[in-house]
Amino acid sequence: MELTGKLLLAMPGMGDMRFDHSVVFLCEHSSKGAMGLIVNKPAQDLALGEVLEQLDIEVSAQVRKMPVHFGGPVETSRGFVLHSADYSSQLHSLKIGDGFGMTATQDILEDIGRGAGPAQALLMLGYAGWGPGQLEQEILANGWLTCDASTDLVFADSSDKWQSALKSLGVDPLGLSGTAGRA
Repeated sequence: MELTGKLLLAMPGMGDMRFDHSVVFLCEHSSKGAMGLIVNKPAQDLALGEVLEQLDIEVSAQVRKMPVHFGGPVETSRGFVLHSADYSSQLHSLKIGDGFGMTATQDILEDIGRGAGPAQALLMLGYAGWGPGQLEQEILANGWLTCDASTDLVFADSSDKWQSALKSLGVDPLGLSGTAGRA
């Protein structure tokens, strides 16, 4: 099962409130584990302009109010930018599929601050991580659904990404159960 570049949709009753109604973009998935970024949990009262000013980075008016997201419970002081594939850092960007990239170096923040960054971007603090086989076990235990990631869905307004992702699978959120079954 290869899930790099896919979305994880938290199922009701998964048992971890940090992931309640989460949509996680998987940046990497292999036999060594998985790493993803929650794309639908904006941090309360924190905007990109504040983060850039703390780093002494120039801030253009168009990005000042851009939200910062809670990317996951691991290393919450570390920043990651999930972005459209039109951008590549001079230092290092991870290309993910055809439509996405992820950059964790300061140069992307400088470019975004100047208005020269990617066409679409989400800044996250922290990430979600799984050890070898852990994510697969959580999926088998009915903790997550998976679906394809599209730039329209990933970079859309955060408030309805979970419902929109479920609808892309033909699933009505009201019909979901937190109980797993076996046929």
